[in-house]
Amino acid sequence: MSETMGDGSARLPRGRRNVAPRPAPKPLEERQIRARMPEGRHYAALDLGTNNCRLLIARPAGSAFVVIDAFSRIVRLGEGLAASGKLSDAAIDRTLAALRICAEKLKRRNVALARSVATEACRQASNGPAFIERVYAETGIALDIITAEEEARLAVLGCHALLEAGDGPALVFDIGGGSTELVLVDSRSPVPRILDWHSAPWGVVSLTESARAEDTAEGRARAYADMRARVAESFAPFVARLKRPRGTPRLLGTSGTVTTLASVHLGLPSYDRSVIDGLIVPSAAMRDVSRRIGAMSIAERGQVPCIGNERADLVVAGCAILETILDLWPAERLGIADRGIREGILRRLMNGDTL
Repeated sequence: MSETMGDGSARLPRGRRNVAPRPAPKPLEERQIRARMPEGRHYAALDLGTNNCRLLIARPAGSAFVVIDAFSRIVRLGEGLAASGKLSDAAIDRTLAALRICAEKLKRRNVALARSVATEACRQASNGPAFIERVYAETGIALDIITAEEEARLAVLGCHALLEAGDGPALVFDIGGGSTELVLVDSRSPVPRILDWHSAPWGVVSLTESARAEDTAEGRARAYADMRARVAESFAPFVARLKRPRGTPRLLGTSGTVTTLASVHLGLPSYDRSVIDGLIVPSAAMRDVSRRIGAMSIAERGQVPCIGNERADLVVAGCAILETILDLWPAERLGIADRGIREGILRRLMNGDTL
């Protein structure tokens, strides 16, 4: 049973919400994986996206895995990519600085097995392969540019434990910096089976850069409507394949967008993963938060706790993408996951799958 909060939101039982650090009961699949893992080895997963660089280092511990180190930094690797087709020198420098920190953490923690992946920005950039070579030469980190399909699969593998129980397919989505992945899953088996998936070329960075910046009430409304229309058009092939779900539609989101908006919905003074990861929020409430933020000026958004100046320019695009997802999948509740690709990589590594 979920914990109910005063505003109508809910949290999944603590044992299903936390990947660490407190010991707690885990799903059968995870217990089986842990039983095959040697104790004491350190594993690492690095996810270099269009907007963020994230590292997670963990070790198996009985029926759970314990996170022993983590790193996250907004690097905006894909900034300006839509216009130039290339990763800019400034973006590369910012990203290399973050990756050097990651390399030091990997060395200090004596990681036995790691996998590092790069996503949409490196897939799209003409100098993506050259950037990957430079990263290896300067940091020793071997980045693997993964396909959109593998990105979607890793995200589902990392967060599916937070899906509410139910019949019929569920929709899992990941709003990234350069793309958005939609994954329809059958969750009746321990590891959900992917029924269909779709990758749209709009994330918070790419969609923001495509919109006209008009910081008036009317201009912001026009820009928001335009972003919604662009996203809806990119989702159209997937929508055409969707059938009305049986039973109660279930929806789970993993990304900085949903975790940020959920924090705003709760009125948190600062981000708290222990509150957000596994939260279940009324979809109508998330839609209201999205519209309210979309109507704010950039200065007003910068003053909102959990958004701040660092995310103020990108969060509106995330709101537009989220609202469009809520349009296509009529779930009354939205599950929030502060886990995804990195956790999916760790599951694979700890299960002996290094591919």
